[in-house]
Amino acid sequence: MALRIPLVVLSVLLVDQISKVWIKLNFTIGDYLEVIPGFFEIRFIENTGMAFGLEIPGEWGKYLLTGFRVVAVIVITVYIVRIVREGTHKGFVTCVALILAGAIGNIIDSLFYGVIFGKSTYSSVAEILPDTGGYSGFLRGNVVDMLHFTVTWPEWVPFINRPGVEVFPPIFNVADAAITIGVFWILIRQKTYFARQSAQTSEKPEASEV
Repeated sequence: MALRIPLVVLSVLLVDQISKVWIKLNFTIGDYLEVIPGFFEIRFIENTGMAFGLEIPGEWGKYLLTGFRVVAVIVITVYIVRIVREGTHKGFVTCVALILAGAIGNIIDSLFYGVIFGKSTYSSVAEILPDTGGYSGFLRGNVVDMLHFTVTWPEWVPFINRPGVEVFPPIFNVADAAITIGVFWILIRQKTYFARQSAQTSEKPEASEV
């Protein structure tokens, strides 16, 4: 178990950061590559906020969000250490490790990308460590997103009156996907993951009343 957690985290971070750096150095903003026509594409956008392009408005929103992410990573790390010591279900620990890896992946963008990359535009790709300096600064980097499902709702689906409405329009990244998979798999498997914990709790002797 002690080896599984860093392996999961490092694997997600490696795929996440390699994909983001590749996008930054090869795509202009809005540039895209069809992978499965009508279903999935790579499309480069940047966002200043949370997962799936959500944002906290205002100049201080960036600092607030980055600070929240750092605190979340610390809390999740402490939590993982605790549940490993308690012998929690390995699947649950793996899911929490996925969530941790996703949080770290997007923190890296926020902390460092504004320093190490030049500005990406609609007409030019970014440079790495440009002579003029980064496009923003420490704590103010934008998160790189590129994964986009383009599949649309069939016309017969009720309440969808416009043609071409996408089933899942947000553009996201590997870190977002890791967080989402971790959360959803916990929800799906919660009975299995928490069965042992419930059994252990029920087996504890009741505290004597004073």
